[in-house]
Amino acid sequence: MGKVCEICGKGPDFGQSISHSHKSTKKKRKPNLHRIKVKTESGEQRLWVCTRCIRSGVVKKAL
Repeated sequence: MGKVCEICGKGPDFGQSISHSHKSTKKKRKPNLHRIKVKTESGEQRLWVCTRCIRSGVVKKAL
């Protein structure tokens, strides 16, 4: 399983770095994911969740 937010589906972003001489190299930007305990209908689960979902209150942390 690749590291993807299990709430919103945010995953890695691919692009290119371009140097001053305009030589391009491949680049991969990874999302800021945390493995936290989340309250769900079926109980508490440990999920990979991005920090944007945590901050916005989409997920409810389990204590």
